[in-house]
Amino acid sequence: MVVIGSGFGGLFTTAALKGADVDITLIAKTTHHLFQPLLYQVATGILSEGEIAPSTREILGRQRNAQVLLGEVTGIDLATRTVTSSVLDQSRSTAYDSLVVAAGSGQSYFGNDQFARFAPGLKSIDDALELRGRIFGSFEMAELVEDESQRAALMTFVVVGAGPTGVEMAGQIAELAHRTLRHEFRRIDPATARVILLDAAPSVLASFGDRLGAKALARLGRIGVQVQLGAKVVAVDGTGIEVEDAHGRRRIDAVCKVWAAGVSASPLGRLLAEQSGAALDRVGRIEVCPDLSLPGHPEVFVVGDMAALDGLPGVAQVAIQGGRHVAAQITAALAGKPVGRRFEYHDKGAMAMISRFSAVASIGPLRLSGFPAWLAWLVVHLVYLIGFKNRLTTLLHWSVSFVGRGRSERTVTQQQIFARQALDQLGDQFSATLSPAPEQDPGP
Repeated sequence: MVVIGSGFGGLFTTAALKGADVDITLIAKTTHHLFQPLLYQVATGILSEGEIAPSTREILGRQRNAQVLLGEVTGIDLATRTVTSSVLDQSRSTAYDSLVVAAGSGQSYFGNDQFARFAPGLKSIDDALELRGRIFGSFEMAELVEDESQRAALMTFVVVGAGPTGVEMAGQIAELAHRTLRHEFRRIDPATARVILLDAAPSVLASFGDRLGAKALARLGRIGVQVQLGAKVVAVDGTGIEVEDAHGRRRIDAVCKVWAAGVSASPLGRLLAEQSGAALDRVGRIEVCPDLSLPGHPEVFVVGDMAALDGLPGVAQVAIQGGRHVAAQITAALAGKPVGRRFEYHDKGAMAMISRFSAVASIGPLRLSGFPAWLAWLVVHLVYLIGFKNRLTTLLHWSVSFVGRGRSERTVTQQQIFARQALDQLGDQFSATLSPAPEQDPGP
């Protein structure tokens, strides 16, 4: 059996088959399992990457029927039942009897992939670390420049997308600027930083309903986030972003931009569709049979963000439950029991943290906001983190950040600040406006 991907779908499928009579090869392009819902906290200095991305080998180290291979899957041949993966220009072919494809999703720029250079998404550890460098680096560079317009651009942060990721990201940048960094600089006041949340939609957190969306909007306003709805992004460059709204086209000067709008399924979906004849939806997810198998190929299962079935949302619980369902199907087949049971998704709700002590939660008929929702958010995210050590250190870091003012993970390098800040368009003009270094007393 081959499993593609070490996310929630791939990992939970593999773990659920721990006692089964199968040999599992898990192939992933990273060496870790990523708890993606907390990536924004890595980007804003609350958590370290290790706390939300434990080693896949460590997680599966005691599972004797599973092996882990590093590699990016570049090909799947349904006819010969082989998977081709590559790493460092070396290719490897792995045969399978059963295949689980759980390669997840990536960021979508709606056909404007050139935006990615100046407005990174938030889908990987690399993304989070790059954004950490851009966010903290913007304050550092603002402390150096003399030109007020350039300083204003450096202290303006734009988040595109008012879904859960965008709302959480904007809220944490605002708290970082207005609370954590407030007294740490001498030439700038971080509390004057602008944090702008943009979305072409007419509401915030649309999937949570009007009531919770309104509460989130009000809370964002109280912590200093400027929410601009009905604003479509039409251009992005190193020093700003252009939007169109009911009043026409306008520009926002901002060096640091975060893209949190839109997702696209893994390109492996198209590869499977071309060979099987299955249809793809508008974001590239493959339409699967009710039991999550690939049409015409009962030995192949598609799990998580890649699967299109009954409008299932692209959330972690769909991947977790889908992985366990597929594992149960494979176990039943090994025992000679009937297979093909329909996947039934049990919606456990949705949550988004707005700021410290404030969140919104939609759990069945229950609608929570404020402090009760924030407590529920803490408990749920702690439960789904993997490993006692990670839960303990995460809880300690949350205490430092939410009860106090500190952020434990603020380390950024000069390479991250200068090479990733996308300041190339400022060029010599930017360099010329740096404050001169104070003269050194040569001494006696």
